Amino acid sequence: MASSNNSFVAIFSLLLLSTMQCHAQLSSTFYDRTCPNALTTIRTSIRQAISSERRMAASLIRLHFHDCFVQGCDASLLLDETPTIVSEKTALPNLGSVRGFGIIEDAKREVEKTCPGVVSCADILAVAARDASSLVGGPSWTVKLGRRDSTTASHTLAETDLPGPFDPLSRLISGFANKGLSTRDMVALSGSHSIGQAQCFLFRDRIYSNGTDIDAGFASTRRRQCPQEDQNGNLAPLDLVTPNQLDNNYFKNLRQRKGLLQSDQVLLSGGSTDDIVLEYSNSPRAFASDFAAAMIKMGDISPLTDQNGIIRIVCGAIN
Repeated sequence: MASSNNSFVAIFSLLLLSTMQCHAQLSSTFYDRTCPNALTTIRTSIRQAISSERRMAASLIRLHFHDCFVQGCDASLLLDETPTIVSEKTALPNLGSVRGFGIIEDAKREVEKTCPGVVSCADILAVAARDASSLVGGPSWTVKLGRRDSTTASHTLAETDLPGPFDPLSRLISGFANKGLSTRDMVALSGSHSIGQAQCFLFRDRIYSNGTDIDAGFASTRRRQCPQEDQNGNLAPLDLVTPNQLDNNYFKNLRQRKGLLQSDQVLLSGGSTDDIVLEYSNSPRAFASDFAAAMIKMGDISPLTDQNGIIRIVCGAIN
């Protein structure tokens, strides 16, 4: 009996150790010794980019999001097309809309000057998203580090795993759940649509629908820059009121039926997310806290660590 107890204790200890190692693989202090100025260097690059173009904040947050949802937070999105790599950049959810690649490359180039071959592109994406948020009035958080970069991309998964602007609520919930993110995480992360812009063809059906789920005056205003035909790429702010400020105004807009995308307004449509939207619309603090927590969770999706993956020298290519 004693030996079986010992076996049980040994197995339990191994399981506990492996669980701890999973959680210990990423650490906010990962570069403290190997590249102590990494975060300051990245922040300087991101601050310069956003001061030149405030919209870039939304683009950088979206880059990290679109990277993490496709085979994990591994910078696979940054890889360019080659004879052996079908780039994620050309997948439908990314084509002609995902941007900011040059900003990440600039940050990487600066980091390489002082710490060559140390800091991953995947970590730079995670840090850039945090810095982008805080630089436009959104929350900050402690970024866990230690991700490594992939040597592959998945155009196929980029076509299937990224949430879309026409998705019904059930699909949004299941899509995020598949990545280990709760419904509350999904609603909080949707609040990133407090900044940034969308192309006309993504909201055209909604503003010409004469539906009960859209404010008539809002629809009329949006039609001015988005005709029923042509001008597909015309841009409109996702939040008309504070388009360059990451705040809870996005949720206030939903209460007024002024969500620009169908996937925005569906969060307040009589379903399971209504109460969360109402809470965030009333409490900037609750939104900011949950947004930060959800971004940390998203940054934990299937990272490559230890001996897996590589540290790319240039983010768009394998060494």
